[in-house]
Parts: sequence; C-alpha cells; structure tokens
Amino acid sequence: MIQRILARRYELQELIGGGGMADVYKAHDKLLDRAVAVKILHQQYANDAEFVERFRREATGAAKLAHANIVNIYDVGEDDGSQYIVMEYVSGPTLKEVIQQKGCLEPAEVVRIAREIASALESAHRNNLVHCDIKPHNILVMPDGHIKVTDFGIARAVSASTMTYSGSVMGSVHYFSPEQAKGTVITTKSDVYSLGVVMYEMLTGQLPFNGETPVSIALQHLQQEPVSLRQLKPNVPPVLEAIIQKAMSKDPGDRPSSTELYADLNQAKSLLADRAAAAVHGASDDPFATRMIPRITPEMMSEQPKRPEQTGGQYGQPQGYYQGNAQEEKEAGSLFKSKKFIAGLAAILLMGFFVGSFLSFGKFWSSAELDVPDVVGKSSVVAQQILEDKNLRVKLVEANDASVPAGQVVSQYPEAGARVKEQRLVTITVSKGGEELTMPDLKSMSRTNAEEKLKKMGLKIGAVFEENAKEPAGTVINQDPRSGSKITKGQSVDITVSLGEKEKEVTVQNYAGLSVESAKSNLEANGLSLGGVSEESSSKAKGTVIGQSPSAGSALKEGGSVNLVISSGSAGKSPAAQKTSPDSDVKKERTDSSNLTIKLE
Repeated sequence: MIQRILARRYELQELIGGGGMADVYKAHDKLLDRAVAVKILHQQYANDAEFVERFRREATGAAKLAHANIVNIYDVGEDDGSQYIVMEYVSGPTLKEVIQQKGCLEPAEVVRIAREIASALESAHRNNLVHCDIKPHNILVMPDGHIKVTDFGIARAVSASTMTYSGSVMGSVHYFSPEQAKGTVITTKSDVYSLGVVMYEMLTGQLPFNGETPVSIALQHLQQEPVSLRQLKPNVPPVLEAIIQKAMSKDPGDRPSSTELYADLNQAKSLLADRAAAAVHGASDDPFATRMIPRITPEMMSEQPKRPEQTGGQYGQPQGYYQGNAQEEKEAGSLFKSKKFIAGLAAILLMGFFVGSFLSFGKFWSSAELDVPDVVGKSSVVAQQILEDKNLRVKLVEANDASVPAGQVVSQYPEAGARVKEQRLVTITVSKGGEELTMPDLKSMSRTNAEEKLKKMGLKIGAVFEENAKEPAGTVINQDPRSGSKITKGQSVDITVSLGEKEKEVTVQNYAGLSVESAKSNLEANGLSLGGVSEESSSKAKGTVIGQSPSAGSALKEGGSVNLVISSGSAGKSPAAQKTSPDSDVKKERTDSSNLTIKLE
C-alpha cells in the first residue's frame, strides 16, 4: 500500500495507525504540497454498497464541521475500489499513549482535556452528528497540549446501520454506552457516556469495566456500577467524581447533554482554579526586597524627642519665653508637626515591610515547614495544583523557550527541595514555546545556503532527503514546513535536495559487419557517439567492423562513446599474422588499450 497514489494526488508514505474498520496512513497531498492523513476502509466494508453510501454521506457531513478540537476532513473519495477519507494530519501521541506513559493524570488536567472533548462533541451534536466511538485512541494530543478529536464520520455511518453488521455489535466495547451494547438506537448522550469512561480512565489509569471477553464487558456496562473513583484515588475532587457518575448513568435520560457537561466542567475548573490570585494581590514580586523587622509597639510610635526647658523666669516659664516672638513660635510649631509626620510615615513604611515579609515568606506565627515539590517539566495547570495542594502560593511568569513545549514549566523559584514555610510564594516560569517565525522559501537555494539561512533564523536542519530531479544537483527542491507557514524558533526543518537528472543507460548493440558510417548512424540514434576507429587485418571485407569496445550487450551511460575496429583487408596481413593465423576462419584474441578482450573472426 505504501507509495500508492490515490486519485493521482495523495501519495501514501507510511502506516501510522489502524483499527477494526480502517487503516490510517500519513500521505503527501501533491496538489497542495502538505502532509495529510488518509483513512482507507477495510475491503469487507468497502464492498457493502449500503454501508459505503452512508459512510460517504455522513463523512461529507462531518467535513462541514469547523472546530479547533476536531480534526478537519478535507476530502472523501474512492480509488480502484478503496474508499478513503483525507483528514488533517496531527503530529502527536494519542491520549491513550499519554495515559500509558503517565499512569494517570492530575484532576486539573483531566478537566481541561475533558472540556475540549465536550466542546468538540457539542459542535458535532449541534450538526446532528454522533461520534459513537469516543475513546483515548481517537483523541490526538498536539505538541502544545491541546487535543483534537478524530474519526468523525465513520462512526456515524455505523450508527445509521443500528450499530450491527453481520450480527455483531461494532464499536470499542470498553468505552461504548449500554444502548450501544444492546444494539438499540443511540443518541448524542451515547457520546457523553463514552467521555465519562475516558475521564474515569484518565483519573485512575484503569478502565471502569474489564473482562475476558467482549460480551462480558458489554454486560458490565448494562448491569454493574464501576468502582468508586475516590476509592481508587482519594485525591479526586468530589465535584469531578459527581460529574463522571452522572455522565456514566445507565439511563441516557439521566445523563447531561454535551452542552450541560461542558458547563459542569467549567464549574469544576473554577473550583480547581487558582485560589491565590486575590491573596497575592499587591505582594512584592521580589522576596529579597523586604526585611524582617521587630513588631512596631505603641510606645515606639508615640515616642517624641524632648525639648530642653529652663526654669529661670519669675513665673516658672522657660527661660527666654518673653524673648521669643510670633515668628519663632510658628517655626517651632511647624517643626513639631513635621516630626510627627515623619514618624507616622516611617511607621506606615515599616508596617508595609512587615506585611510584605509576611506575604512573601509565609506565616510568621506558623512553625509548619515543607519541602518545595519539583514541578519543572509539568504543565502549568498541574504544577499550580501540586503547589497549592502543598499550601504554597503560585505566581506564573511566561517566557519563550523553544526547547520546552508551550504550557510546560521551565523553571521555578524557590527550587525543588528548598525548605520553606507554608504560604510561601513560588514563582514558576512557563514556556510559551519558541518565538514565532515565518517559514522562508528555501526552494532553488543550494543546500549550503539553505542551512546557513535556517541557522541565522534560529531554526534547525532536520532530515535531508535526496531524489533525482531536473534541478541542478545540490539544489533544494522541497521543504517541510512549507514557505509562509508559521513556525517557532528552534524548530527543525526537513528539506529535499536534488541529485540532478537520473542518467539513462543504453545497451550497446553488435556492430560487427557494418560499415563505419552505418555503425555511427546507429550509435547516434541510440544516444551514443562514435569513439576511436582503428584498423586490423582480417579476411572480412575492407572497412567493415570486426571488433568494438565496449562489447555488444554492455550497459553504457547515455552520451558515451564506442570504439570500433575495422578490417583493412587480407592483403595487409603481416607475416607474423599469417604465421599465427594460417586459416582466415581461425579465431584469435586481441587485447586493446582498455584490457578488453575482443574475439576477431
């Protein structure tokens, strides 16, 4: 199947996935010069006319969906009996692979992913399209952490066939709803049930129902309740457990719609969101800008410098009382007021330092200390939740970093393992990804110049492919990403370099017995040229070809030359030649300058 070209446009490159109904290939759209994903139905379904008709109709309907969390469908067609769908190509793991790698996800991350899936389902349900196969395998995780739901279209075609084919229920038994297990009519709330199962798996790392056979698992969907989430994971917030229980209700009427589920998840997000924003309002960004000071006492605030008094007057008044004037008393009063003002201002500033120290370094009266957890490399949502669960406050700072995916923590202060008091402010720097750039046009440039240009822009050279083309050897003839697209600084760029046109090879014919002119005409007609011509005595007619180099049947590059040996006639034989060849029909061997042995008649 690889290297096959569908509809003279989509060149299949590699198999990237497969399932019970179709295989998925990465392909190159030759018309628009972009990477796409092509899903080709298995032949057992492609031969069912009714199935194919519904498949094409529903896939065409799915192509009308336009949503940030849904994989776009570009084309639907048939080629040589193969039914296919052309979709947006998303480079990233599936949610299933992420769960297997991490074991389970943090509640905040589960809410974020579930919200995006619910939003995608809400868009589809508004367009009367039911997915019917929501599972982690059909959720693609992009490099920035956001998700895209795939496989819209195929699932709805199956639902139109009442989910049965050849007497069997179709779908993913671990994730489908009780009504799907019974083979009855499905609704949009069947997708809600499946999303509930996906959320359960994200939180616990395991499926709510499992068994030895598909039938036993289907019966559990119909008859049993899953193990309590909080029994498996005590840290699961009660609100999230309630949302999942409601979504996984056996009765579709008890489940929320996708719109209601999205609203419930928004409320859960609010409950799990940053609780420190109000608390840190006005706090100092730099903990070293404050100092630890003693508590300001009322005595310290009321203490004033004493004015020296002398009692030399006859009425016990300070000496010089009558010597002063109104101007002096006014100046003394102003000075007194100024000192009070300075003292009050100093007290306010000291109190400000005290409050700043408290907010930055935690509760002075608390003796509780803890180790700062390591959140570097985690998503900002997960990192914030981890720190807040440790009774620490969080400040987020964003920065460009091409080496760290967007949304992940690049660094933290204080560092992991530091011993701090409760409510200490921890600053985490979150990557915004690399600086956004516009991809330049590298085509027609030499490979050296292209690499220099990428290096100057802060981009990396990725894979270098080579292929024959009409362009001069060493010239860039293709690139990925394409020119004009948005990329991030530090990203790798793949290029394809020309090897030049492929040289054709010609099979050398046998020119024995031909004249030189006839042999020359034949050579030119075959893209070859006449090389050197030498004479040698022979019983053959004078001027006829009796030998050649390369020999007949050899492969020679187009434009190459062939050397000929022609007969000079028997009269020109030397005595030595006559001695060694008394009979003109006796074969003799001769080695030419290229050490090629040619037999002469």
